[in-house]
Amino acid sequence: MVLDVLTRLDHRLFRRTQASRYWQQRAWLARWISRTGDGPPYVLLGLFFWLSREAPLQAYVLDLLLAFALELPLYLSLKNGCRRRRPALALPGARAYIDPSDRFSLPSGHTAAAMLVASLSLLHFGAAAWPVLPWALLVGWSRVWLGVHFPSDILAGLLLGGLVALLIF
Repeated sequence: MVLDVLTRLDHRLFRRTQASRYWQQRAWLARWISRTGDGPPYVLLGLFFWLSREAPLQAYVLDLLLAFALELPLYLSLKNGCRRRRPALALPGARAYIDPSDRFSLPSGHTAAAMLVASLSLLHFGAAAWPVLPWALLVGWSRVWLGVHFPSDILAGLLLGGLVALLIF
């Protein structure tokens, strides 16, 4: 019963996003934001911080590596265990603006990774890292905007990334 209510709410929020007259016009922006949450920017950031030879930055990179080593198997277990279909497969008329890398949507891996980076940044660097948090939220929202995730997938990704960061720190 509760799950049905949450699913209906999730579907309704997703459909509102797709009903926006700005949805199609802003897909390019959502694509760009989403790409900032892909793997290569994290690798470049890690290399840049590691090569700086600054102990606090290197400690951050080591925590990131450990956190991703924990987050990735958890993410894959959840995604393959829940097997929630992506919006374009679950809702008639729903469209995606990108081709997702797999068939399942819960949790959002992009969002989990972005929140993990943002959370560890806040834990390591304090208030100086606050601008990273809105970026992580935008990465999550871009995934809904692109039509490949439901809002609750984003929430699950935020929780996963944040909890793993807290465990590692």
